[in-house]
Amino acid sequence: MLAYDFSHTYILRDVIGDYLPSLGEENDKVVVINADLGKTCRTRKFQEKYPERVFNVGIAEQDMVGFAAGLASEGFLPFAFSMVNFISMRACEQCRNDVAYSDLNVRLIAIYSGLSSGTSGVTHWGMEDCAIMGSMANMTVVEPSDPVQARKMLKSFLDYQGPVYMRSTVEPIGQIYDEDTYRFEIGKASIAHEGNDGAFICSGITTQFAVQAAVHMEEKYHRKIRVVDMHTVKPIDTQAVLEAAETGYVVVAQDHNMVGGLGYSAAAVLASSGMHPAFVNLGIPDCYPHVALSRTLYHKYGYDAEGLENTMLDLMK
Repeated sequence: MLAYDFSHTYILRDVIGDYLPSLGEENDKVVVINADLGKTCRTRKFQEKYPERVFNVGIAEQDMVGFAAGLASEGFLPFAFSMVNFISMRACEQCRNDVAYSDLNVRLIAIYSGLSSGTSGVTHWGMEDCAIMGSMANMTVVEPSDPVQARKMLKSFLDYQGPVYMRSTVEPIGQIYDEDTYRFEIGKASIAHEGNDGAFICSGITTQFAVQAAVHMEEKYHRKIRVVDMHTVKPIDTQAVLEAAETGYVVVAQDHNMVGGLGYSAAAVLASSGMHPAFVNLGIPDCYPHVALSRTLYHKYGYDAEGLENTMLDLMK
Protein backbone atom coordinates (compact mmCIF):
# COMPACT_ATOMS: atom_id res chain seq x y z
CA MET A 1 0.00 0.00 0.00
CA LEU A 2 2.93 2.34 0.75
CA ALA A 3 5.42 3.59 -1.80
CA TYR A 4 7.43 6.42 -0.26
CA ASP A 5 9.09 8.52 -2.91
CA PHE A 6 10.02 12.04 -1.94
CA SER A 7 12.73 12.39 -4.58
CA HIS A 8 10.13 13.31 -7.19
CA THR A 9 7.53 15.92 -6.32
CA TYR A 10 4.06 16.76 -7.60
CA ILE A 11 1.78 19.78 -7.46
CA LEU A 12 -1.71 18.57 -6.57
CA ARG A 13 -3.55 21.13 -8.68
CA ASP A 14 -1.70 19.71 -11.70
CA VAL A 15 -2.57 16.15 -10.64
CA ILE A 16 -6.22 17.12 -10.24
CA GLY A 17 -6.31 18.97 -13.56
CA ASP A 18 -4.68 16.07 -15.41
CA TYR A 19 -7.19 13.60 -13.95
CA LEU A 20 -10.33 15.62 -14.62
CA PRO A 21 -10.81 14.42 -18.23
CA SER A 22 -10.92 10.82 -16.95
CA LEU A 23 -13.84 11.75 -14.71
CA GLY A 24 -15.59 13.35 -17.65
CA GLU A 25 -15.05 10.26 -19.78
CA GLU A 26 -16.45 7.97 -17.09
CA ASN A 27 -19.51 10.10 -16.33
CA ASP A 28 -21.08 12.37 -18.94
CA LYS A 29 -22.87 14.32 -16.20
CA VAL A 30 -19.57 15.75 -14.92
CA VAL A 31 -19.29 19.48 -15.61
CA VAL A 32 -16.60 21.95 -14.56
CA ILE A 33 -17.20 25.48 -13.36
CA ASN A 34 -14.63 28.13 -12.50
CA ALA A 35 -14.60 31.80 -11.56
CA ASP A 36 -12.12 33.01 -14.15
CA LEU A 37 -9.40 30.83 -12.67
CA GLY A 38 -9.24 28.06 -15.26
CA LYS A 39 -5.48 28.46 -15.69
CA THR A 40 -4.80 28.78 -11.96
CA CYS A 41 -6.99 25.77 -11.11
CA ARG A 42 -5.69 23.69 -14.05
CA THR A 43 -9.10 22.91 -15.61
CA ARG A 44 -8.02 23.59 -19.19
CA LYS A 45 -7.37 19.98 -20.16
CA PHE A 46 -10.98 19.17 -19.34
CA GLN A 47 -12.05 22.23 -21.34
CA GLU A 48 -10.02 21.12 -24.36
CA LYS A 49 -11.71 17.72 -24.34
CA TYR A 50 -15.21 18.75 -23.28
CA PRO A 51 -15.62 22.46 -24.12
CA GLU A 52 -19.42 22.23 -23.93
CA ARG A 53 -19.19 21.04 -20.32
CA VAL A 54 -17.11 23.91 -18.93
CA PHE A 55 -18.56 27.15 -17.60
CA ASN A 56 -16.59 30.26 -16.61
CA VAL A 57 -18.84 32.56 -14.58
CA GLY A 58 -16.24 35.29 -14.29
CA ILE A 59 -14.86 36.73 -11.07
CA ALA A 60 -18.00 35.83 -9.14
CA GLU A 61 -17.54 32.91 -6.75
CA GLN A 62 -20.96 33.37 -5.18
CA ASP A 63 -22.56 32.98 -8.61
CA MET A 64 -20.31 29.99 -9.31
CA VAL A 65 -21.52 28.08 -6.26
CA GLY A 66 -25.16 28.99 -6.86
CA PHE A 67 -24.84 27.95 -10.51
CA ALA A 68 -23.25 24.66 -9.44
CA ALA A 69 -26.18 24.04 -7.09
CA GLY A 70 -28.61 24.64 -9.94
CA LEU A 71 -26.79 22.19 -12.20
CA ALA A 72 -26.72 19.57 -9.44
CA SER A 73 -30.46 19.95 -8.89
CA GLU A 74 -30.93 19.11 -12.58
CA GLY A 75 -28.92 15.88 -12.30
CA PHE A 76 -25.46 17.08 -13.33
CA LEU A 77 -22.32 16.46 -11.25
CA PRO A 78 -20.61 19.86 -11.03
CA PHE A 79 -16.98 20.33 -9.98
CA ALA A 80 -16.60 23.99 -8.96
CA PHE A 81 -13.03 25.31 -8.75
CA SER A 82 -11.51 28.29 -7.01
CA MET A 83 -9.10 29.22 -4.26
CA VAL A 84 -9.76 28.13 -0.68
CA ASN A 85 -10.42 31.62 0.67
CA PHE A 86 -12.85 32.52 -2.12
CA ILE A 87 -14.98 29.37 -1.85
CA SER A 88 -15.08 29.12 1.93
CA MET A 89 -15.49 32.81 2.72
CA ARG A 90 -16.66 34.85 -0.26
CA ALA A 91 -19.20 32.19 -1.23
CA CYS A 92 -19.89 30.94 2.30
CA GLU A 93 -23.62 31.74 2.22
CA GLN A 94 -24.10 29.98 -1.11
CA CYS A 95 -22.15 26.93 0.10
CA ARG A 96 -24.45 26.74 3.11
CA ASN A 97 -27.85 27.72 1.73
CA ASP A 98 -27.64 26.54 -1.89
CA VAL A 99 -25.43 23.44 -1.56
CA ALA A 100 -25.31 22.08 2.00
CA TYR A 101 -28.90 22.88 3.00
CA SER A 102 -30.18 21.21 -0.16
CA ASP A 103 -27.72 18.30 0.26
CA LEU A 104 -26.70 18.53 -3.40
CA ASN A 105 -23.96 16.57 -5.17
CA VAL A 106 -21.67 19.55 -5.70
CA ARG A 107 -17.89 19.07 -5.57
CA LEU A 108 -16.17 22.21 -4.33
CA ILE A 109 -12.49 21.95 -5.29
CA ALA A 110 -10.37 24.52 -3.43
CA ILE A 111 -6.65 25.06 -4.00
CA TYR A 112 -4.06 27.01 -1.96
CA SER A 113 -4.96 25.42 1.37
CA GLY A 114 -3.37 26.70 4.56
CA LEU A 115 -0.29 28.86 4.01
CA SER A 116 0.65 27.23 0.72
CA SER A 117 0.13 30.42 -1.31
CA GLY A 118 3.17 31.72 0.59
CA THR A 119 3.98 35.34 -0.17
CA SER A 120 0.44 36.06 -1.40
CA GLY A 121 -0.30 36.75 2.25
CA VAL A 122 -3.30 36.68 4.54
CA THR A 123 -5.89 37.66 1.90
CA HIS A 124 -5.05 34.53 -0.10
CA TRP A 125 -4.25 32.07 2.69
CA GLY A 126 -6.76 29.29 3.43
CA MET A 127 -6.47 29.32 7.20
CA GLU A 128 -10.06 28.94 8.40
CA ASP A 129 -11.86 26.87 5.77
CA CYS A 130 -12.17 23.54 7.61
CA ALA A 131 -13.76 25.32 10.57
CA ILE A 132 -16.17 27.14 8.25
CA MET A 133 -17.08 24.33 5.87
CA GLY A 134 -17.00 21.62 8.52
CA SER A 135 -19.62 23.49 10.55
CA MET A 136 -22.16 23.09 7.74
CA ALA A 137 -24.52 20.13 8.08
CA ASN A 138 -24.27 17.61 5.21
CA MET A 139 -20.86 18.94 4.09
CA THR A 140 -18.01 16.42 3.79
CA VAL A 141 -14.50 17.92 4.06
CA VAL A 142 -11.48 16.12 2.58
CA GLU A 143 -7.80 16.89 2.04
CA PRO A 144 -5.47 14.68 -0.05
CA SER A 145 -1.88 14.03 0.99
CA ASP A 146 -0.35 12.64 -2.19
CA PRO A 147 -1.08 12.29 -5.94
CA VAL A 148 -2.30 8.69 -5.73
CA GLN A 149 -4.78 9.56 -3.00
CA ALA A 150 -5.92 12.69 -4.85
CA ARG A 151 -6.86 10.69 -7.95
CA LYS A 152 -8.66 8.01 -5.99
CA MET A 153 -10.43 10.67 -3.96
CA LEU A 154 -11.68 12.39 -7.12
CA LYS A 155 -12.88 9.10 -8.56
CA SER A 156 -14.83 8.40 -5.36
CA PHE A 157 -16.75 11.63 -5.91
CA LEU A 158 -18.53 10.09 -8.89
CA ASP A 159 -20.59 7.84 -6.63
CA TYR A 160 -20.57 9.70 -3.32
CA GLN A 161 -23.88 11.21 -2.27
CA GLY A 162 -23.94 14.73 -0.86
CA PRO A 163 -21.79 17.84 -1.09
CA VAL A 164 -18.00 17.61 -0.78
CA TYR A 165 -15.41 20.28 -0.07
CA MET A 166 -11.87 19.29 -1.13
CA ARG A 167 -8.92 21.46 -0.10
CA SER A 168 -5.43 20.96 -1.49
CA THR A 169 -1.99 22.47 -1.14
CA VAL A 170 0.01 23.94 -4.00
CA GLU A 171 3.31 23.11 -2.30
CA PRO A 172 5.37 20.34 -3.97
CA ILE A 173 4.74 16.95 -2.37
CA GLY A 174 6.05 13.42 -2.84
CA GLN A 175 4.28 10.08 -3.14
CA ILE A 176 3.19 8.04 -0.13
CA TYR A 177 0.89 5.36 -1.56
CA ASP A 178 1.18 2.71 -4.23
CA GLU A 179 -1.16 3.28 -7.18
CA ASP A 180 -2.07 -0.38 -7.59
CA THR A 181 -2.67 -1.40 -3.98
CA TYR A 182 -3.89 1.71 -2.16
CA ARG A 183 -7.59 1.69 -1.29
CA PHE A 184 -9.33 4.97 -0.55
CA GLU A 185 -12.62 5.40 1.28
CA ILE A 186 -14.23 8.64 2.42
CA GLY A 187 -14.50 8.63 6.20
CA LYS A 188 -11.91 5.87 6.69
CA ALA A 189 -8.44 7.12 7.64
CA SER A 190 -5.35 5.63 6.00
CA ILE A 191 -2.27 4.50 7.90
CA ALA A 192 0.69 6.11 6.14
CA HIS A 193 3.24 4.59 8.55
CA GLU A 194 2.83 1.79 11.06
CA GLY A 195 3.81 2.13 14.69
CA ASN A 196 2.65 1.81 18.30
CA ASP A 197 5.09 4.04 20.18
CA GLY A 198 3.11 7.20 19.42
CA ALA A 199 0.91 8.62 16.68
CA PHE A 200 0.76 11.58 14.35
CA ILE A 201 -2.73 12.45 13.10
CA CYS A 202 -2.47 14.64 10.02
CA SER A 203 -4.05 15.65 6.73
CA GLY A 204 -2.71 17.04 3.48
CA ILE A 205 0.87 18.24 3.41
CA THR A 206 1.41 17.59 7.12
CA THR A 207 0.96 13.88 6.41
CA GLN A 208 4.07 14.09 4.24
CA PHE A 209 5.98 15.81 7.03
CA ALA A 210 4.76 13.22 9.55
CA VAL A 211 5.92 10.32 7.38
CA GLN A 212 9.36 11.91 7.03
CA ALA A 213 9.52 12.46 10.79
CA ALA A 214 8.36 8.91 11.54
CA VAL A 215 10.91 7.35 9.18
CA HIS A 216 13.71 9.41 10.72
CA MET A 217 12.64 8.58 14.29
CA GLU A 218 12.58 4.88 13.48
CA GLU A 219 16.07 5.05 12.00
CA LYS A 220 17.62 7.25 14.68
CA TYR A 221 15.74 6.41 17.87
CA HIS A 222 14.13 3.04 17.05
CA ARG A 223 10.73 4.55 17.89
CA LYS A 224 7.93 3.41 15.60
CA ILE A 225 5.44 6.24 15.25
CA ARG A 226 2.11 5.67 13.54
CA VAL A 227 1.03 8.21 10.93
CA VAL A 228 -2.75 8.44 10.64
CA ASP A 229 -3.65 10.15 7.38
CA MET A 230 -6.99 11.75 8.27
CA HIS A 231 -7.81 12.65 4.68
CA THR A 232 -11.47 12.97 5.63
CA VAL A 233 -11.46 15.87 8.06
CA LYS A 234 -15.24 15.61 8.39
CA PRO A 235 -16.66 13.16 9.26
CA ILE A 236 -13.55 12.28 11.24
CA ASP A 237 -12.66 8.59 11.61
CA THR A 238 -13.39 8.22 15.34
CA GLN A 239 -12.00 4.69 15.56
CA ALA A 240 -8.68 5.74 14.03
CA VAL A 241 -8.36 8.53 16.62
CA LEU A 242 -9.10 6.17 19.51
CA GLU A 243 -6.63 3.59 18.23
CA ALA A 244 -3.99 6.32 17.92
CA ALA A 245 -4.70 7.32 21.52
CA GLU A 246 -3.87 3.79 22.67
CA THR A 247 -0.21 4.50 21.83
CA GLY A 248 -0.19 7.03 24.68
CA TYR A 249 1.18 9.95 22.64
CA VAL A 250 -0.77 11.88 20.00
CA VAL A 251 0.40 14.86 17.94
CA VAL A 252 -2.15 16.34 15.55
CA ALA A 253 -0.97 18.64 12.76
CA GLN A 254 -2.79 20.46 9.99
CA ASP A 255 -1.94 23.43 7.77
CA HIS A 256 -4.92 25.33 9.19
CA ASN A 257 -5.73 27.60 12.11
CA MET A 258 -5.48 25.46 15.23
CA VAL A 259 -8.91 26.78 16.26
CA GLY A 260 -11.61 24.70 14.60
CA GLY A 261 -9.24 22.50 12.63
CA LEU A 262 -8.36 18.81 12.68
CA GLY A 263 -6.83 19.05 16.15
CA TYR A 264 -10.05 20.37 17.66
CA SER A 265 -12.02 17.52 16.08
CA ALA A 266 -9.57 14.88 17.31
CA ALA A 267 -9.55 16.42 20.79
CA ALA A 268 -13.36 16.31 20.88
CA VAL A 269 -13.28 12.60 20.05
CA LEU A 270 -10.80 11.95 22.85
CA ALA A 271 -12.70 14.06 25.38
CA SER A 272 -15.94 12.24 24.59
CA SER A 273 -14.26 8.85 24.92
CA GLY A 274 -12.63 9.55 28.25
CA MET A 275 -9.18 8.65 26.88
CA HIS A 276 -6.32 10.89 27.98
CA PRO A 277 -3.14 10.37 25.96
CA ALA A 278 -0.40 12.99 26.03
CA PHE A 279 -1.70 15.34 23.34
CA VAL A 280 -0.44 18.29 21.29
CA ASN A 281 -2.27 20.21 18.57
CA LEU A 282 -0.07 21.87 15.93
CA GLY A 283 -1.03 24.26 13.16
CA ILE A 284 -1.33 27.96 12.48
CA PRO A 285 -1.64 29.89 15.76
CA ASP A 286 -4.73 32.04 16.25
CA CYS A 287 -3.12 35.01 14.52
CA TYR A 288 -2.40 36.42 11.08
CA PRO A 289 1.21 35.48 10.31
CA HIS A 290 3.65 37.83 8.63
CA VAL A 291 4.20 37.19 4.93
CA ALA A 292 6.89 34.63 4.19
CA LEU A 293 7.53 31.55 2.10
CA SER A 294 5.21 28.74 3.14
CA ARG A 295 8.02 26.36 4.13
CA THR A 296 9.47 29.08 6.34
CA LEU A 297 6.13 29.43 8.10
CA TYR A 298 5.64 25.67 8.45
CA HIS A 299 9.00 25.55 10.22
CA LYS A 300 8.28 28.62 12.35
CA TYR A 301 5.05 27.12 13.67
CA GLY A 302 6.55 23.67 14.20
CA TYR A 303 4.56 21.47 11.86
CA ASP A 304 7.19 20.61 9.28
CA ALA A 305 9.02 17.29 9.61
CA GLU A 306 11.59 18.65 12.08
CA GLY A 307 8.92 20.31 14.19
CA LEU A 308 6.75 17.21 14.33
CA GLU A 309 9.69 15.04 15.35
CA ASN A 310 10.78 17.44 18.08
CA THR A 311 7.24 17.75 19.41
CA MET A 312 6.82 14.00 19.63
CA LEU A 313 10.20 13.55 21.32
CA ASP A 314 9.35 16.26 23.87
CA LEU A 315 5.99 14.62 24.51
CA MET A 316 7.63 11.26 25.17
CA LYS A 317 10.14 12.58 27.74
